[in-house]
Amino acid sequence: MGDKAQTHHPGAAGRALTADRPTSVRNVVLVGHTGSGKTTLVEALALTAGAVNRAGRVEDGGTVSDYDDIEHRQQRSVQLSLVPVEWDGIKVNLLDTPGYADFVGELRAGLRAADAALFVVSASDGVDGSTRMVWEECAAVGMPRAIVITHLEAARANFEEMTRICAEAFGGDDPDAVLPLYLPLRGPEGPDGHAPVTGLVGLLSRKLYDYSTGERKESEPGEDQLPGIEEARDRLIEGIIAESEDETLMDRYLGGEQVDVKTLVQDLERAVARGSFHPVLAAAPAAEGARQGLGTVELLELVTGGFPTPFEHPMPQVTTIDGRPRELKPCDTDGPLVAEVVRTSSDPYVGRLSLVRVFSGTLRPDQPVHVSGHGLADRGHEDHDVDEKVGTLSMPFGKQQRPVTHAVAGDLVCVAKLGRAETGDTLSAKDDPLLMEPWQMPDPLLPVAIRAHSKADEDKLSQGLARLVAEDPTMRLEQNQDTHQVVLWCLGEAHADVAVERLRSRYGVQVDVVPHKVSLRETFATRATGRGRHVKQSGGHGQYAICEIEVEPLPGGSGIEFVDKVVGGAVPRQFVPSVEKGVRAQAAKGVAAGYPLIDVRVTLLDGKAHSVDSSDAAFQTAGALALREAAADARIHLLEPVAEVSVLVGDAYVGAVMSDLSSRRGRLLGTEQAGSGRTLIRAEVPEFEIGRYAVDLRSLSHGTARFDRAYARHEPMPPQIAERVRAQAGDEG
Repeated sequence: MGDKAQTHHPGAAGRALTADRPTSVRNVVLVGHTGSGKTTLVEALALTAGAVNRAGRVEDGGTVSDYDDIEHRQQRSVQLSLVPVEWDGIKVNLLDTPGYADFVGELRAGLRAADAALFVVSASDGVDGSTRMVWEECAAVGMPRAIVITHLEAARANFEEMTRICAEAFGGDDPDAVLPLYLPLRGPEGPDGHAPVTGLVGLLSRKLYDYSTGERKESEPGEDQLPGIEEARDRLIEGIIAESEDETLMDRYLGGEQVDVKTLVQDLERAVARGSFHPVLAAAPAAEGARQGLGTVELLELVTGGFPTPFEHPMPQVTTIDGRPRELKPCDTDGPLVAEVVRTSSDPYVGRLSLVRVFSGTLRPDQPVHVSGHGLADRGHEDHDVDEKVGTLSMPFGKQQRPVTHAVAGDLVCVAKLGRAETGDTLSAKDDPLLMEPWQMPDPLLPVAIRAHSKADEDKLSQGLARLVAEDPTMRLEQNQDTHQVVLWCLGEAHADVAVERLRSRYGVQVDVVPHKVSLRETFATRATGRGRHVKQSGGHGQYAICEIEVEPLPGGSGIEFVDKVVGGAVPRQFVPSVEKGVRAQAAKGVAAGYPLIDVRVTLLDGKAHSVDSSDAAFQTAGALALREAAADARIHLLEPVAEVSVLVGDAYVGAVMSDLSSRRGRLLGTEQAGSGRTLIRAEVPEFEIGRYAVDLRSLSHGTARFDRAYARHEPMPPQIAERVRAQAGDEG
């Protein structure tokens, strides 16, 4: 890890990287907020490893082409992207994740596909709340983690202070589990008084690694530098020994025994791999014309030497298609094929492209596979079990794809031409279909109503939406039967903007965003009677039906009851169902503002019929007329849906969140502690008031809170709001 004598063999630029065994693969996801420097760090690592010939460029058959143009870089900023590099014979799959909170689904996919995480922290911005939450998620499953501090060139950047902040934020009860392996080496101060970082000091090796020339050079520290090194080195050694599996090592060290550096490095690697120690490193991109960015060699050595192989990744639960558990060996290249689609995208050159993590077996081009997709029907993803044929396997190289011959268990690969596979689906052998338990998807809670911009767009909308949702399981498609709106449920405004733009640019569908309508209901507030008279005579058979009804309100959730109390055959038996049908049809259309009528009992009391002119259709019409007349003489309540909302928030924001919920006409149901420093707030809030709550809560809690919602019931609207809604409905009518 920078303190070992190693000879690295960078991957040749332009060569597609493959791995023949799981032990030669490392899958690493980069995590951090927007602007922390994740993508820049990935590019710096690719340059140092020789995957690119200079920053942002790739060698392509003797010509140089753009590795990242603006459009490609923007695309990477909102979706999971794979950049494979090679170091010391190890293939390192770098998974760059979006920093925007709206694209946390891409982050979760990256966590599923990776075996370890690099948390990228900007020295000028620090650690935000959402990054802390992801750290806790990784800690809950024991994922190995390291921290990389970037932006050390900033005027007020302080590596030591940022290391202390990281230890407080990520160390929990054991801040000594978060310690630096290297200290920054600063050059002479410039005219502005700022001393740039030019290299690193290896604490275990007591070596200086100078990057000022663009090539890493090793040297010995001066006598004046040793005291500062020794203090940090002693603390690091104690932190490593505290995690050692050799319980006698601490006593021997405290007794004055010198611990061999090789032993310390081995203990460090084991502690990092099992997720109990989290080293802090520093990194910066290479200067113009330089080949190596500061700290990139040390970081690659940590990844290849200290991060776990795919063998150490717990196998997600696997079952047969009918739900019977299936036990599989972790990362068995000769075992049954089990792979998972972690991202789906449309490539302008090769069409649909699936990024796949292979968990068992070996995947090859043109291989028949079974595609299983279950458990996301509520988001517009139909359950499916289909057979498909794998197309070309490839590795991304900038905007290009380089073909590979196979992908072993533990590796990641891009698969072409899987027409039915969606993100989260399982690929398995055609004759041995299996299903992996899907990873946890965040709930999309921001409704965005859309409509086709033109008739031509309307014809393409259905197919475009199906493809869009297939790519993104964090998006839910709703065809609302009450409001007749097409609604995309998204994670935030940026998520919605990207969805609308993808419909336009990828699928040629122009849509307009329109106000989202809440599904309202109507009910009778008082008892009322109505008489429906439908009598018409015009040559031949006429129409004759009269009925009298009484309507009375029922408790919430009762629906519509129909009671027949006709005596003496005033309404012939065969026409009683016709009256009920007419009443229910009118109730579905509404009686006041055009919203469905619920929670009433309609009693048929009396009526009249004609031996020739009465008919099913006539009594249906009479039933509808009777209900409308009853509504005209009654007080009608507009009912709005109320959601039960649960908000998980840091204790520092509890007061602000509760006050905000109250301002939304919410009724607080209670609070309870939910782990260290967290509170769960439960409330009932009208859905009218929480349409944008996903956006507002993020702002209110600085990205540290999350919530879920569930429909509770419909209840009467306040009169002043109901009048406004009725007036609006009248204007639209």
